[in-house]
Amino acid sequence: MADAPVVAVRGEAYREVAPELARFSVTATARDRDRETTLARLAERTAAVRVLLDAAEPAVDRRETGQLRVWPETKRSGERVVAYHGSVTTTVTVVDFTALGELMLRLADQEQVEVAGPWWSLRPDSPAYREARHAAIADALARAREYAEALGARVTALLELADTGLAAAPAMMAKAGFGRAGEAAPELELDPQPQPVQAAVEARFTISEPVLG
Repeated sequence: MADAPVVAVRGEAYREVAPELARFSVTATARDRDRETTLARLAERTAAVRVLLDAAEPAVDRRETGQLRVWPETKRSGERVVAYHGSVTTTVTVVDFTALGELMLRLADQEQVEVAGPWWSLRPDSPAYREARHAAIADALARAREYAEALGARVTALLELADTGLAAAPAMMAKAGFGRAGEAAPELELDPQPQPVQAAVEARFTISEPVLG
């Protein structure tokens, strides 16, 4: 086996698959000259967001509060506080895309609430990754057989197989316009963005003795 001819190849696979998750962020904000009023308004608006998210289950897979900020606004000439600002950001993951547009619009229609997204993605354990790896291995074997056949030989054994990487394209944000609170919310149609998945392997095979004459 050690003296057998060896062919080294690279196998690749590229797929575009439907996304499995959609993420977006919801930020509730408040501002007032009085600190307690700012905090009360922020708590009220955050609670309103939570009520809408509660009503959206089971379309909402998970939600996470990412950042709470409260800070004073001061005059440039000194440290006198002229107002207090507050914000709470929640990241929402949705699995039911049919409810996504309506949910985002309902949230965006709340007072002093900003919505950004969605960002499309696959689950970390998505079958798409496994399928891409299998396809890359099949491609490597097919290439090795092509080289062997061109030499009048055949593939006899696998010596080495190395995974050189599996990648998915970074999630992209869909652009969407939202009405201000109090206005009629426009209809929003979202088209899920296909997720490119790419896998590559490097393999070394032994082949039978080539026919070179």
